[in-house]
Parts: sequence; C-alpha cells; structure tokens
Amino acid sequence: MESFLKQLLEFLSVEFTVMLTAALPVIELRGAIPVGIALGLSPIHSTILSFIGSMIPVPILLFSIRPLFNYLKKTKLFRRLIEKITKRSIGKSGKIQKYGFWGLILFVAIPLPGTGVWSGTLAAALLDMRFKLAFPAILIGNTIAAVLIMLLSSGFVNIFAFL
Repeated sequence: MESFLKQLLEFLSVEFTVMLTAALPVIELRGAIPVGIALGLSPIHSTILSFIGSMIPVPILLFSIRPLFNYLKKTKLFRRLIEKITKRSIGKSGKIQKYGFWGLILFVAIPLPGTGVWSGTLAAALLDMRFKLAFPAILIGNTIAAVLIMLLSSGFVNIFAFL
C-alpha cells in the first residue's frame, strides 16, 4: 500500500509539474508539452495537462489586468514599466486589432516566441475585447497551438523533412 501511494504521489507530481509549467508566461504549453513527454507522459496526456494548465490564468488575467495596470500606472515605481508593456503589447497586436476574434485566434495559435496565451490575453484585455469574444478565441488558438506542438514534440511531424 505504501509503495502504491508513493508511486501515485510521484505520478501526480509529474502531472502537476507539467500543468504548472504550462501556466507560466513565456513557457506556456509550448514548453510544457515537451517537458511532459520528457518526464514520461504520453504526448496526448502531456498535451491535455499542458492545455489545462495554460488556460487557468486566462480568465484571471482577462478580468484583472486592466484594473491592475490602471492602479500601477498611478505609482511612480511602476508607471514606466506598465507604459512600456502596454505600448509593446499594443504594437504587437496589429492583427488582433484588424481581424478581431480571428486575429486573436491566429496570434495565440502561432507557436512562436512572443505569441501565445499570455500575450494574447494581455493584448485582448488592453484592446478592451469582451470576455465572451476573447476567451473562446484564446481557447481555440491554444487548442491549435497544442495540437501543433504535440505533433512536433512527438516526432509525428518532422519540420526538417520539409527543408
């Protein structure tokens, strides 16, 4: 019985590690899926956990980022940083501004640095996109990114074969 509990806790800690990694900015599921596979999870299991982990911060960020930024802009310590982040995010969000819902899907789906759930959520919040449009777009874009990364990480698609 003790051995079973130890194995269960070990397994759950691997799953928790993958979900937590996916919830981190910059890394997101693009890094968490390969981490899960490297830790012994199947590509599908790793992808599902990474997807869930990466979506956890989205509603929190969508509802809190604008009030938090507005508050921090009023402080001398954080004003410049917030203005810089805002300017950079708005600058990157041209496609989102132009194409709205579909632009946000594409922005989140493209598995490149600087795109993804955190950047897409920040841009959506700063562009005053409504939750009922932003959340589904981020969800769809993240699903596309998850499938792409899973296929690349599991060796199903070899990008070097195309070069």
